[in-house]
Amino acid sequence: MKRLQAILALLLTTFFWGITFTIVKNAIARVDVFVFLGQRFALAVAVILPICLARRQPCALRTIRQGIVLGIFLFASYAFQTVALRFTSASNTGFLTGMSVVIVPLLGALLFRHSVTPGVKWGVTLAVPGLFLLCTNGRLVLNFGDLLAAICAVCVSLHLILTGRYARDNDVYWLTTVQLATVGLLSLGVAAATNQPLLSWDREVLWALLICAFFATVFAFIVQTSMQRHLSPAQTALIFCMEPVFAAIYAFWAGGERLGTIGYLGALLILAGMVVSELVPHGSSSELSSPA
Repeated sequence: MKRLQAILALLLTTFFWGITFTIVKNAIARVDVFVFLGQRFALAVAVILPICLARRQPCALRTIRQGIVLGIFLFASYAFQTVALRFTSASNTGFLTGMSVVIVPLLGALLFRHSVTPGVKWGVTLAVPGLFLLCTNGRLVLNFGDLLAAICAVCVSLHLILTGRYARDNDVYWLTTVQLATVGLLSLGVAAATNQPLLSWDREVLWALLICAFFATVFAFIVQTSMQRHLSPAQTALIFCMEPVFAAIYAFWAGGERLGTIGYLGALLILAGMVVSELVPHGSSSELSSPA
């Protein structure tokens, strides 16, 4: 039951990330991306910090240290993805970022001796070609930006793996708050370094800020941090492959964008990969029991 609840909660998180893709794209067309990120994460911290204080749970030094580490990898994910988009297509960036579904089990096995269950192996085998078809429509031309997108995928993978390790030994709310504050401060720092007005205001962006701060940040990262106690990082990465699927569905509903036959086939493969990863017997796995 806990696994099922974790899967459904992470799917809901992925849904919010997927539908905000179009919303964020429209917002950063009006304001600098790091200004938007700084404001988004600052607002998120303003929401979650009072909750932490009301719970009267102390914030351990270890939580601060590990929360900062998570925040650095999370910020790096946003930063490399943003810069990559200046040199390559959104489709290439989406596909290469999604390749974290392969990188997570590899890094888990190399760095932390995680075992990879047969279900995850079959899920990845289906999800990777699905990502390729959905994000690139079957065409992939590599360039310098794709290297940056690949680095982004590594950062995403390390964030997933470390979240699974740190969440077991820390207060979820404080750990989430520290990492969100880290992303906010680093984003505002980059914005200041590039001479962007930190207090710039655009009322047209307010709706995007509210949705992203409440649903795609506070809710999403509390759920991710909490639910990764019950699922391995590799299984979480498979669930997160649904993000471009939800993004495509929302783009169709909100903007009338159509996938085409290849895109729909890719979406079905991703969904099949996620389902197969749960249906195939898991056997024994050290991913959830390895020491932090």
